[in-house]
Amino acid sequence: MSEQTRNQAHLTRLREALEGGRLLPVKRSLQALNPAEIAGLLESLPPQERNVVWEMVDREDDGEVLLHLADEVREGLMREMDTAELVAAAEELDIDDLADFIEHLPETVTQQVLKALDADDRARLESVLAYEPDTAGGLMNTDTVTVRPDVSLDVVQRYLRLRGDLPPHTDALFVVDRYGAYLGTLPLDKILTRDPDSLVQAVMEHEREPFLDTLSDREVAQRFENADLVSAPVVNEKGILLGRITVDDVVDVIRAEADHNLMAMAGLDEDEDLFAPVRKAARRRALWLGVNLFTACIAARVVGMFEATISQVVALAVLMPIVASMGGITANQIVALMVRGLALGQVGSGNTGALFKKEIAVALINGLLWGLVIALVVLFWFKSPALSLVIGLALVMNLGCAATAGVFVPLLLRRLRLDPALAGSVVVTTFTDVMGFFLFLGLGTLILIH
Repeated sequence: MSEQTRNQAHLTRLREALEGGRLLPVKRSLQALNPAEIAGLLESLPPQERNVVWEMVDREDDGEVLLHLADEVREGLMREMDTAELVAAAEELDIDDLADFIEHLPETVTQQVLKALDADDRARLESVLAYEPDTAGGLMNTDTVTVRPDVSLDVVQRYLRLRGDLPPHTDALFVVDRYGAYLGTLPLDKILTRDPDSLVQAVMEHEREPFLDTLSDREVAQRFENADLVSAPVVNEKGILLGRITVDDVVDVIRAEADHNLMAMAGLDEDEDLFAPVRKAARRRALWLGVNLFTACIAARVVGMFEATISQVVALAVLMPIVASMGGITANQIVALMVRGLALGQVGSGNTGALFKKEIAVALINGLLWGLVIALVVLFWFKSPALSLVIGLALVMNLGCAATAGVFVPLLLRRLRLDPALAGSVVVTTFTDVMGFFLFLGLGTLILIH
């Protein structure tokens, strides 16, 4: 059973139990879920039912569940919690998760959380909070296990047995010198399989490059993906080991980036509550509807320039949406590829020219193919070779324009420090609509009227 199907099944059972007033089955269902799954279910429920289910969540899981919720849903639930509940939820979190959680707390609650920590944990938390959340320093946890290079593996094994446990997602220990500078890693498998009398420096690995604390979270995610990492050390500019980043935090970064790109293409916020109040949701979406209305007026103005042509050849009014629509689809396909390429660091000044040539070639091939198809359809429909020629040429030319816009608009927006995922589709759709109408009606005026 897929994750989506399983979540839907849980949601259906919860809704049925809630509607029937049977709360015990709801509580049992929640106990079988992990915090991320509980968060997904809470986001799927209307506010009234959400609050009922939230009261049944194990208090020890409150912090983890809140962390996995979208901002808007989290804020709604936190408004209903008193200070003691928020402090208790925060105390259950690891330092890196607590650093994320504490940003959403009121100042008075934050102070109480800090007071509740012991001196070591408070210092560790403050070291993480000193960084922006979207940097390696902001993502890291300080729960590193370090060893010196001049000790034997037998000593390391005895040290680990004395510790009793390891932090989650530990696949290697970090080797540091007497000053705390990072030297390399000691994988757990080498501790277990190599001669216990071997020194750490003889079996340690140097391939795992440390992450500078100022590295962006996007670059962190790329390096984790490229190297198939489970954990990675974080150092400052002097090479001193500060902490580590683990794969679970990187997965959160990747998911957040994917959610942002998906929702931004529609002009929406990835943190918007699915069941946000109607007035709030309407106000938020009104802005982009207004932007689209403005761009539609531009396209309508272009059509109005050819009013005389349309009045003489009515078929042009029937056919002109085809050219604009094909251009819009082509441009948005390319924008999607460009946004992904920019996010992954695959698109830059070194390959823009080659990418543009490729997309122009693809657009022209598709333009010729579908231009011929629609020309034959129009010839059969309207019995007008000239009209067939107009729509065929307009389609080829607009797909070329769409390819140009699809490649260069995201690059221009990135250079202007605007989000290509948010504004790219709006800009290119307007461009292809305007160019599609202009080319089709302009060619119609030249070929059919004159």
